[in-house]
Amino acid sequence: MMSQEQNDLITRIGPDAPAGKLMRKYWQPAALVDELEGDRPIVPVKLLGENFVMFRDEQGRYGLVDRDCPHRGADLAFGRLENGGLRCAFHGWLFDVEGNCLETPAEPAASNLCKNIKQRAYPVVEKSGILWAYLGGDEPPAFPELDCFVAPGTHTFAFKGLIECNWLQALEVGIDPAHASFLHRFFEDEDTSEAYGKQFRAASADSDLPMTKILREYDRPIINVERTEYGIRLIALREIDEERTHVRVTNQLFPHGFVIPMSGDMTITQWHVPVDDETCYWYAIFTSYGAPVDKKKMREQRLELYELPDYVSRRNKANDYGFDPHEQATETYTGMGLDINVHDQWAVESMGRIQDRTREHLGQSDKAIVQYRRLLKQEIEKAVNGGKPLLTLDEKHARSIQGPATMDGIGPTRGWETYWMEVDVKRRRAAPWAAPVPEELAEKVPHVSAAE
Repeated sequence: MMSQEQNDLITRIGPDAPAGKLMRKYWQPAALVDELEGDRPIVPVKLLGENFVMFRDEQGRYGLVDRDCPHRGADLAFGRLENGGLRCAFHGWLFDVEGNCLETPAEPAASNLCKNIKQRAYPVVEKSGILWAYLGGDEPPAFPELDCFVAPGTHTFAFKGLIECNWLQALEVGIDPAHASFLHRFFEDEDTSEAYGKQFRAASADSDLPMTKILREYDRPIINVERTEYGIRLIALREIDEERTHVRVTNQLFPHGFVIPMSGDMTITQWHVPVDDETCYWYAIFTSYGAPVDKKKMREQRLELYELPDYVSRRNKANDYGFDPHEQATETYTGMGLDINVHDQWAVESMGRIQDRTREHLGQSDKAIVQYRRLLKQEIEKAVNGGKPLLTLDEKHARSIQGPATMDGIGPTRGWETYWMEVDVKRRRAAPWAAPVPEELAEKVPHVSAAE
């Protein structure tokens, strides 16, 4: 348990909140590129408790500006795209992607008012199907050389979904290896050849055992947690027998991301981005090390659950997440269907908008959550005191963070420590794009070649 003061410290992300100061040291996913396709590329964006407008001008440049017009506060999300910028529909004031005022047409022809007006604007970059914004006000950090950023566009796919709770409890599901054996338990195994695009449905590497069977039958994992230069590495071990152990390697990517295996050929890099204190979006980049991503299929699968334009789940608190007691008795542990995003959404939203951690009781299986909270408090203190928090890189050190390694496979009970590295390195060296091999892995398994 923790005090209410401590809970507020690690959850609240407004401009003046300590965790808010930390979050503003990082690039934040602000919109999908897909959202700005079409005839009117303007979308309202609420991010870290503040209101903005994202737009693409006639030259194809992206801009993020404060949502209220600096004239009299009208809503720029209803503006017009013309003459090189975004024009307010109230009096026609025009702003470019850098916030410069280009025109104040209602003013006298000789007026100099426009020269003295500046709308707050924020840097925006496009990476792997996501538009990233930096709200910090100072020089933005460099992006680390993560696989999802290095892979070509043909081998990545981006999507998002709304969750109606605080970002921290949403993130903590992703660094909890034990919950998958219960929350995502299926009583029957599906054909693993039909697992494309579905989490926890494929067979584990070097076996024909479906993940659903492993999670169901081996529900007391040994969890190892290691601090890394990018956050935390988690290794969950489920011993099958004296000779074989299921090994799953995932990573917490500071401050609010994680990297997990989806299948032998694909990983998910996901961020839980605060909309405000009580709502967040998950943004995910799916990265393939094999064939190009079937983006049409991936999108169609996800649009079965998420409704545009706000990417809201069709199964939610208002309809009890589709809960079916008969299904709970015979098919799934939750009775909430086959999409694990619904399971996670129910779990974290049911805690309340901001989880009351003064009432929780953590166990051994929560060791990664304990370590992450310690790390979060440590880095909040750095940010508040003017220090440089974890993973705020300059261009010189951006390549020092590569990968990170993930895998899901069945290896030797004695020797799993190098097995997971070998699996990851083989996949990287066989990829059709130049997937970097993290230095740590290259040093420990130098014998693995692409031919293998």
